[in-house]
Amino acid sequence: MMSTKIIGLTGGIGSGKTTVASMFAALGVPIFISDEVGKSLMNKDAQLIGDIKVLFGEEAYAEGQLNRSLIADQVFSNKTLLDQLNQLVHKAVANSFRDWILEQDVAYVIKESAILFEHGINQQCHKIILVTAPLDVRLRRCLTRENMTEERFYAVVKNQWDESKTLPLADFVVNNLNLEDTKDQVLFLHQIFSDISSGD
Repeated sequence: MMSTKIIGLTGGIGSGKTTVASMFAALGVPIFISDEVGKSLMNKDAQLIGDIKVLFGEEAYAEGQLNRSLIADQVFSNKTLLDQLNQLVHKAVANSFRDWILEQDVAYVIKESAILFEHGINQQCHKIILVTAPLDVRLRRCLTRENMTEERFYAVVKNQWDESKTLPLADFVVNNLNLEDTKDQVLFLHQIFSDISSGD
């Protein structure tokens, strides 16, 4: 079994991490989307569900599903509560990733996480990609999402590290404004990561 490298993929809300991840997936690279896994676990993992109910009360779930609107309203006005929720989900996602990576037999995988640096996930990554886009572009993209408002967007931005802090920590930066340009950048990085893996 080859030594699979973990490539971290991160960026602020609306930067286009999912778009970039899908481009890597189209090249046959296994992708672990931490946010999607976390959302799934919040509705399926009994331990995590119990912990969330302790934190927010029984009303955190309605008809067996996470009451996302209620949770969002509470955490974005209470950073302590947000941090506690993130810690619970982060632990569950970390356990899931540990099982997932053992099943991969490829040169490298992409681990996407919006809070890669905030939770120290970057320390397990061989290289890190930061996806960027201007704030106004990110806002415009996010306002097309369900339950997203300008107020919520800026609340998320406030709770994420600023690019002035993440840029110096990234090994590669993908400027995600034009899809064709972004695709070219992904192809370039794919070649680099394939070479790194074969060379080690």
